[in-house]
Amino acid sequence: MQCLLNTPEETEAFGAQLFQVLPEKCVIFLLGNLGAGKTTLVRGFIRAAGHKGTVKSPTYNIVEEYQINKRLFFHFDLYRLVDPEELEWIGIADYLNEQSICFVEWPEKGAGYLGTPDVIISMTTEQEGRKVVVEKLPAGVELYVGNYI
Repeated sequence: MQCLLNTPEETEAFGAQLFQVLPEKCVIFLLGNLGAGKTTLVRGFIRAAGHKGTVKSPTYNIVEEYQINKRLFFHFDLYRLVDPEELEWIGIADYLNEQSICFVEWPEKGAGYLGTPDVIISMTTEQEGRKVVVEKLPAGVELYVGNYI
């Protein structure tokens, strides 16, 4: 599936729709360059889950954790990772084995330590908007987004 999201609000709405359809345990790889809208998508998801505070990129922390309504959500940003082995030091296997949703930005930097994702989403800038390509979804999950291309 491919779609064009013209505004940050549409990108957040796409993230909110993901919250409605994804299972409670899921690993999502987010592919795309800096500024492609990956964190904006996660923000929409986390807000749909009920989070009222700030949703920021975990670029410097590597991971942001959210516990909302007795559910766990982890947002990883591996952009600053120097060596994939660093993921072992932070206990990546423990995070991935939790009953949680894990968003992973820049998953290619964690090759060999992340396993197989349930969802793969690629995002690129297209003029003023974002082109989103959903490359993989769990069986039975369907998304309905306007502006299909």
